[in-house]
Amino acid sequence: MSKVMLGIDTSNYRTSLCLAQEDGRIVAEAKRLLKVKEGKRGLQQSEAVFQHVMNLPELSEQMKWTEYEIEAICVSEKPRPVDQSYMPVFKVGEGLGKSLATYLRVPLHLTTHQEGHIAAGEYTAEVKPSQDRFLAVHLSGGTSELLLCDRHEAGYSIEKVGGTIDLHAGQLVDRIGVALGLSFPAGPQLEELAKEATGEFRISSAVEGLSFSFSGPEASLLRTIQEGQISPAEIARATEQCIANTLEKSLRHAVEQGLPKDILIVGGVAANQYMRERLIKRLEHPAVKAKLYFCDPVYSGDNAYGVAMLGWMKQKTNIK
Repeated sequence: MSKVMLGIDTSNYRTSLCLAQEDGRIVAEAKRLLKVKEGKRGLQQSEAVFQHVMNLPELSEQMKWTEYEIEAICVSEKPRPVDQSYMPVFKVGEGLGKSLATYLRVPLHLTTHQEGHIAAGEYTAEVKPSQDRFLAVHLSGGTSELLLCDRHEAGYSIEKVGGTIDLHAGQLVDRIGVALGLSFPAGPQLEELAKEATGEFRISSAVEGLSFSFSGPEASLLRTIQEGQISPAEIARATEQCIANTLEKSLRHAVEQGLPKDILIVGGVAANQYMRERLIKRLEHPAVKAKLYFCDPVYSGDNAYGVAMLGWMKQKTNIK
């Protein structure tokens, strides 16, 4: 019976379980988006916690428990690897992980949601960053950060070097999407809607060094929606373009300051194909000479695969 690592992630947006072998092959996984009422732009923590509690037993029934031997369990215990990073939703997965580890008498490894995203990016990218030190961009509904990452045997050392000072990229997408009548989370629908646009309507981005802001662009886009003179498709494309331009400017500043030119982009917003193509065109240009690496779109959103692979990294380190 082959050995697997159980990864567990209970984020603000999705309940996720994953069984992965040491070589990175996924043998079973189950994940479910949390339900948000129509017209709403997110969930209160208490509601998200309740949905995780209800989802985990149902998702567990979809896993191939009897076909593999669980070597250890790895669970994301908090959003980021920094002091005082805390969110109640992650305690649901942590509690399940600790209980299962006790019952199965296997090691339990703790990691963070952000590290899970980075690991998923590295393991699913067509080619992963060649150097142990690289820059990562984590773009989601709860995070928009530029991170200096050092890869080591048990995971990553991460230092935040830049990011948003207010709204996150995913929040901008969701707020504009909901205002346009799309359902939450709005990313995939907004991307589809934007394909109908000419791209003639644009809004300015707000970048200062490695820091940026999305509150001004949000106000401008919402005002445009209320005025009713610009089509929803053009507004959707302007939203994408604003985020891409913001990233381009901040990453150019990062490279100019001597930060690594190997750049891994992860998180739900990073699944957007228009943004990917625009960033590749603008940053892999001879004038910048950056090299971009993208997570597989299937694993750009919240998932437990990266958590499982971090478990293998920690497990191998402990055995030595």
